Amino acid sequence: MLIGYARISTDDQKLDLQLDALNKTGCSKIFTDEMSGSRASRPGLDEAISHLRDGDTLVVWRLDRLGRSLKNLIDLTELLKARSVGFYSVTEGIDTNTTNGKLMFHLFGALAEFERNLINDRASAGRAAARARGETGGRPKKLDSKQRALVVKMYEDKQHSIKDICSILNISKPALYRYIAASKQIPVSLGISCET
Repeated sequence: MLIGYARISTDDQKLDLQLDALNKTGCSKIFTDEMSGSRASRPGLDEAISHLRDGDTLVVWRLDRLGRSLKNLIDLTELLKARSVGFYSVTEGIDTNTTNGKLMFHLFGALAEFERNLINDRASAGRAAARARGETGGRPKKLDSKQRALVVKMYEDKQHSIKDICSILNISKPALYRYIAASKQIPVSLGISCET
């Protein structure tokens, strides 16, 4: 069974062109959305996917109607593949039920993986360059050195509960335990239990 999906992004666009193409392709059911393709959850697409069964094919007029990013397209087609569902894009002529269509999506997948690796490499290089300049990265500490010393003193005096200390200094329990462990220069996981 062919299940169609059509999407428009703005109110001034019309679904007619897409619906005509999907009907001409022979879709027995067509689901639609009128929203941006960058949204993770689209009710029409979710409903279309829920109707797909083993051996069915999801049909779109053009690839960009299914998703905005290559990663999003690959993720969706992997989901379809795991459910033994095919994918067909009318305009591009990509049909994952054919050998050529499968090749096209393998190429898309390879490109997406290459893009992810490039992003990771650039991020790693940026972190290494920052470390070489003496930057430590991460979020700055919420408390200054005097406040951190106060946390430790209040904890060791045992005059306040953990909850009270956290409330007074507006910090979380994990942050409190990190400050205490840092004052003793021991790993958080070894030094302080998380009991209140």
